[in-house]
Amino acid sequence: MIRQALDWHDPDISDGIASLPSPVEILQKLIRYNTTNPPGEEAACILYIRQLLEDAGIETRIEALDPGRPNLLARLKGSGAAPPLLLYGHVDVVGVGKQAWSRDPFGGEIHDGFVWGRGSLDMKGGVAMLVSAFLRAHVSKLPLRGDLILAIVSDEEAGGEYGASFLVREHAGYFENVRYAIGEFGGFSFHALGKTFYPVMVAEKQLCWLKATIRGDGGHGSMGKSGVDCMAQLGGMLQSLSQNKLPIRPHPAARYMIEGMAEALPFLPALLLKGLLRPRLGNMILKLLGEKGSTFAPLLRNTVSATVVRGGEKINVHPSEIVVELDGRTLPGVTPEQFMEELYEHMLDKAVQLEVLRHDPCAAAPDMGMFSLLSDVLKAADKEAVPVPMLLPGGTDGRFFARLGIQTYGFLPMPLPQELQFTKLIHAADERVPVEAIGFGTDAIYRVLERYGE
Repeated sequence: MIRQALDWHDPDISDGIASLPSPVEILQKLIRYNTTNPPGEEAACILYIRQLLEDAGIETRIEALDPGRPNLLARLKGSGAAPPLLLYGHVDVVGVGKQAWSRDPFGGEIHDGFVWGRGSLDMKGGVAMLVSAFLRAHVSKLPLRGDLILAIVSDEEAGGEYGASFLVREHAGYFENVRYAIGEFGGFSFHALGKTFYPVMVAEKQLCWLKATIRGDGGHGSMGKSGVDCMAQLGGMLQSLSQNKLPIRPHPAARYMIEGMAEALPFLPALLLKGLLRPRLGNMILKLLGEKGSTFAPLLRNTVSATVVRGGEKINVHPSEIVVELDGRTLPGVTPEQFMEELYEHMLDKAVQLEVLRHDPCAAAPDMGMFSLLSDVLKAADKEAVPVPMLLPGGTDGRFFARLGIQTYGFLPMPLPQELQFTKLIHAADERVPVEAIGFGTDAIYRVLERYGE
C-alpha cells in the first residue's frame, strides 16, 4: 500500500496521516467508478469521497438536482482572519468511445510509473489531490486563517447543469465571502527552450454558442437550381469559417502569460513571443511558428467552429432552410452582440441569421491577488519552475463560480516528463498521469493552505 511520506513530530498527527489512503490510492479508486457523462451516474463516486471525509471526522452535506448526480460540500473552520478559500473539482469524465486503449480505461492500474485511466488527468487526478490536501489539513489540525470549503461536483463535462451551475444558482449562500478558489485547469509543467513553465489558469474564454440560419428558394431536385441556393450559401459559409481568422485582440490574461514567458526566454525568442501581442505582427508570427503557434492562437482572438449542420428532408427536394450550430469561444468581457458583429464583418454574409443559443460569461479581467502565493509555492517545490498566468481556451466550472465574484486559479501542479504530450492525452486514449506528480500536486496544494491569508 502506498502511503504519504510525511515527517510529523506529534505521534497522534503522524498516526492520523498514516491512516489515510494516499492521493494515488484515492485516484485509483476514483478511476474505477465509471462516471462517463452522459449519463454521469456520479453518485457512487461522490459517496466514496463522502465516506473518506466522514471516516476522518469531517461533516459533509449532499446537494443534488438529481439524486443520481449529487454534489458534495464540506467545510473546515478557520480563524476568520482571511476570507474562506474554495477547493473544487468534478468527478464526471468523457467517454472512451471506440478509442484503442493499451490498458483498461477504468482499471486505475499503475504501469511504468503512471496511473492509467480515464480521468487521471481530467480531473480525477486533481480531485485526488484536493481531497487529500483537505483531509491532511483536518487531520494535522492545520491552523487555517480562513474557512476551507471543499466542493466535489457532477456534470462538468456536459455543461454543469447538475453540478456547479446548480450549486451557484440554488446554494450561493454556502460560498458567501469566498474570493478565491483552486480548481482546474493548470499547474502542469511544459518545457520550451530549456525552461520549465508552469501555467496557472487565471481566466478562461467564454462559451458563446450560436445558431446560423440560411434560407433560400426550395424546389424539386430534378429541376436544377435557380434563385437563392441554400447549399451554395452553406458551402461559402463553411469555407469562410475555415479560411478566415478573426482579429487578434490581446486580453490581459493572455498578455500576462506571454510577457511572463518572454521574461524567462533569451532575447530573440522573447522578442518573437511578445510580437504576438501586436495585432499587425501577430498573424505573421503565428504562421512563422507553425504547429507551435497553435498553442497561442486561440488565446489571442475570438474563435468559431461549425460543428452541427441540419438541412434537407428528402433527396429530391432542394432545402429552403439550413441550420448550422456554431461553437463560439470569446475572450473574457466580449458580449454576444460584439461577437456576432465581428463575425459579420470578417466571416459571414448579412443574409445569414445569427441567434444566441447559450452564453456563459466570465469576469472581464482576472483578479491576480493570489497568484504570487501560488507562484512562490511552485518555485519552492521545483527550483526550475517558471510559473506564468494562463488564459484557458476552453471552459471550466470556474465560469459559474465567477458569477459569485469568485476568482478561480487552475492549480493542480504536476511535473510532467518532456516527452509526455499532456494536452493530447486529455479526453484521448491511454490518458495517464505520473505517480509522482499526484504526490507533488497534493503537497503543493497543502503548502498553499498553510500560507493562505498570510
